[in-house]
Amino acid sequence: MMTLAAERSWLLDRGLLKLVHQCRRLILAEFGIKVHLTDEHLQSQLAAYAKKSRSPQLSNVWEELREKLQNNGETQEPQTTVPRKMYRGQPVESNEPGHAGIHDERGQEDSASGRTRTITYRGQTIEVPV
Repeated sequence: MMTLAAERSWLLDRGLLKLVHQCRRLILAEFGIKVHLTDEHLQSQLAAYAKKSRSPQLSNVWEELREKLQNNGETQEPQTTVPRKMYRGQPVESNEPGHAGIHDERGQEDSASGRTRTITYRGQTIEVPV
C-alpha cells in the first residue's frame, strides 16, 4: 500500500500541477464542482469529468496530463548513484561520506614551521599564520 505522500508526489512537478489546475478551473466552470487536490481519487475524478465534458479543451488538457503522468512514471527510477556535491557551480570532493564537501583543514600544521597552518578557503589552499 502506497502512502498518501508517495501517491501525491507527482503533484510536486510544476508542469503537472499547472495542468491539474487548468483541469480544475475548466471543471468548475462547466460543472460547478470544486475538485480538491487532497481528494483520494483525484486522477479518476479528473478522468471522469473529462469524459463527461462537452468542452474539447478539458479533454485535451486531461489527455496531455495523462500522457505526462505515464511518461513521468516510466522515466522516474530510484537513484542508485549519489549526486556530486556542487559549490558555486563547481563539483566539490568530500573525503567522508555524508560530509558537506566544503572542509576546513584547521589544525594541520606545516611540518617545516610550526607557525602556519594550511586551510582551504573558497576552494583554494592557503597558508595562514597561527
